[in-house]
Amino acid sequence: MAEAKAQFNWSWEGTDKKGNRIAGKSVAPDENAVKAELRRQGVVPLKVSKHKKVGGMGGKPIQAGDIAIFARQLATMMKAGVPLVQSFDIVGKGHENPRMQELIMAIKNDVEAGLSLAESLGRHPLYFDDLFCNLVEAGEQAGALETLLEKVATYKEKTELIKKKIKKALTYPLTVLGIAVLVTTVLLIYVIPQFEDLFKGFGAELPAFTQMVVNMSHWLIEKGYQLLFIVGGAIYAFIYFKKRSAKMRENLDRMMLKMPVVGDILVKAAIARFARTLSVMFTAGVPLVEALSSVAGATGNIVWEKAILKMQDQVSTGQQLNVTMANTGLFPNMVVQMIAIGEESGAIDAMASKVADFYEAEVDDAVDNLSALMEPMIMAILGVLVGGLVVAMYLPIFKLGAVV
Repeated sequence: MAEAKAQFNWSWEGTDKKGNRIAGKSVAPDENAVKAELRRQGVVPLKVSKHKKVGGMGGKPIQAGDIAIFARQLATMMKAGVPLVQSFDIVGKGHENPRMQELIMAIKNDVEAGLSLAESLGRHPLYFDDLFCNLVEAGEQAGALETLLEKVATYKEKTELIKKKIKKALTYPLTVLGIAVLVTTVLLIYVIPQFEDLFKGFGAELPAFTQMVVNMSHWLIEKGYQLLFIVGGAIYAFIYFKKRSAKMRENLDRMMLKMPVVGDILVKAAIARFARTLSVMFTAGVPLVEALSSVAGATGNIVWEKAILKMQDQVSTGQQLNVTMANTGLFPNMVVQMIAIGEESGAIDAMASKVADFYEAEVDDAVDNLSALMEPMIMAILGVLVGGLVVAMYLPIFKLGAVV
């Protein structure tokens, strides 16, 4: 197993989307990783300074699930009447991950120094995005921080659950197919040559299918390293350009949305995230035009993000939200109508929440159906790959038996 990269503490300075100068601390393996994540969060890095290596206690990288648990624990503490600073102590010291402990203690120190919780969280954009900070700020201003933290926790948990379900649906078949390719490669390199030596003693011409498999074995043994180099290079180039080319990411997202079955799941997931984020932002009292910026980034797809940012421009000129949704051509009529009813009744948050509940359930069902659909297809592919090699090796034996 490859050794994990050492993590270091970094302090940085930069400018946010509004041009304001901000500073914060992050944990990452190198300076490029810090800058890349800052840019992803909409921060332009100006200065990045390296500090000590992250604790000798080790620890796993901080995941989105850790942030959701942190929000839930903090909300529970505050609802129980525990002061904010003391809540940080209890949550931080009780966390098993040293990196998460360090993050929570850094936030606690900022709060003790006089910063608001939203400002303290904003100094760590690698872990707390604009949506999280905006909701916390709204909660602080309204005097309902524990309620908003609870809503943030619920939002984070539900969005992470959708992501996990989609990843599970895509990871399972890819893993099985990867194992099938590995098994086939081992058979071609190590097993087929043994059978070939046996066949030479028959003194008869091999069946065409068997000869084809033997030729594949020869090619893989002699030139397999070239194939490995080409595949490895292609994967590296794909990852490299995907990180650096917005146009490529947009084309990939557009292509994924058009894929059969998987595209439908991604569309439903994007609608669920759109509706859930919109509901939470409205509940917090965030103005619609401002809320749409966070909603766009939460969809997880560049095609949807661009469409929602276009909606934001139209809403800022006075158009109704449901009209701008219909103009995109992305939203089903049911979603548009429910948001229209919400606008008429002044209950967009409630209607958006109902849309989110519906589409989250749709994603669950679609993922389960995809898994059920993929299993027989995977078994068929495994049968063709491995079974085909077995048949190819036994065909000469059957032919010899027929001659005898």
